[in-house]
Amino acid sequence: MATAADYGLGPNVFPRGWFIVAESKELDQGPLAVRFFGQDMALYRGESGRPVLLDAYCAHMGTHLTDSNSAMIVKNGEQIEGDSIRCPYHGWRYNADGDVDDIPYHDGPCPKSASIRSYPVVDNMGCIMAWYDPDGRAPDYDPPHLPQWDDPQWVKWELDHLGEQNIHPQEILDNMADVRHLGPTHGAPSEYFENEFRDHVYIQRQGGPMQLYQTYLYTTTWYTGPGLLLSKQVFGDTVIFELIANTPVDDGVVRCWHACLYRGSASPATAEDREAARQAQAGALEAFSADFNIWQNKRPALKIMQLKTDGPFKVGRQWYSQFFKSPEDAANLQQELNGILHTQGMDKPSERGHNIDDGLPF
Repeated sequence: MATAADYGLGPNVFPRGWFIVAESKELDQGPLAVRFFGQDMALYRGESGRPVLLDAYCAHMGTHLTDSNSAMIVKNGEQIEGDSIRCPYHGWRYNADGDVDDIPYHDGPCPKSASIRSYPVVDNMGCIMAWYDPDGRAPDYDPPHLPQWDDPQWVKWELDHLGEQNIHPQEILDNMADVRHLGPTHGAPSEYFENEFRDHVYIQRQGGPMQLYQTYLYTTTWYTGPGLLLSKQVFGDTVIFELIANTPVDDGVVRCWHACLYRGSASPATAEDREAARQAQAGALEAFSADFNIWQNKRPALKIMQLKTDGPFKVGRQWYSQFFKSPEDAANLQQELNGILHTQGMDKPSERGHNIDDGLPF
C-alpha cells in the first residue's frame, strides 16, 4: 500500500476538497459513525434537515457521539435536538458548529475547550458532501451540481456503494490521462483525446467505438477537485451522467461510490425509463469494475515509464498535487498548468465534431 509521501504529494497527507461521505438516504436511518481522512467522525441529520459532520469524540470523556445503539438517550430517540446532538454517555450537547451549548447537570457556562471540529457539509444530488481542509480553511470552490438533477425527465441515481480499496486515490485519478488503457481494459479505444486543466477542474474529452454498447461513445469527463468525477456520455440516443467518487479513509485507503443519471424519453420519466436507467447504471458499473479489478492486482505506480504516445500522466499528477498544498501554492501551480494538452497519435476533439460540452457546469 502506497502513501501520499510515496507519490511525492504534500506537504499534507490528505487532499483539500469536497468529498462524498454518505448517501443522503442513509441519514434517514439515524446518525452514522464514519471514518475519513484518518479520523473518526460523527455524521447526522438535524431536525431542520441539515446534515452535520463533527469529529467523533466528546471532549468530556472521549465517547463517540454516534457509535452507540444501547444508550437509553438513543433508544428513546432523544439524542438529536434541533440541529444539535447529545453525547450518549452524559448528555453533553454539541451544536452544529461543534460547540457544547448544554450540559444537563451544569448551570454555568459550557467550557469552550470542549469544542470539537465541525466540517462544512451539503446535501447535493442524493449525496452528503463534506469539505475537508487539513488546516480548517473554508471552501474555496463549490461542489459540483448538475442542473439535470432537478429536471423530471432525468432519472435520479441511487449510489453503488463500492466499499474500501487499498489503493491511493492518485492511481484512480491517473485514469484521466490514461488514453491507452481504454481499448485493452474497456473495449473502447479512443480515436480522439485531449485533457484540459482549469484551476481545480481537470477535463478529459474523448470518443471512439465501445464494445459494450456496440456503438460510438462520446464522453466529456471532469473532476471538480480531487474526489468527485462526473462524465457526460452520449452513445446512440442515450445520454447519461456518470458519477465516480473517491474519499480517503486512511493514507492509501479509499472508499468509492458510483452512479448514473439517465435522460428519460419523456417528462416526467416513465417506468420504462427507470428500468432503462437501472440497466444503464449496471452497464456503466460493469465497465468501471474492470478498472477496480486492475487496481486490486497491481503494485503502486510510484513512477510511470512515460511514453510520448501516453496521455499526460505527469501533468495530471502535478494538478492533483495542488490539493495537498496551501491554497497559495495551489494557485501558483494552477497558473503554470492551466490549458489544453493533446496526446501524440490522437486526433483532436475539434477535428471529430465533439460538441457535447454545452451546458456543462465547469
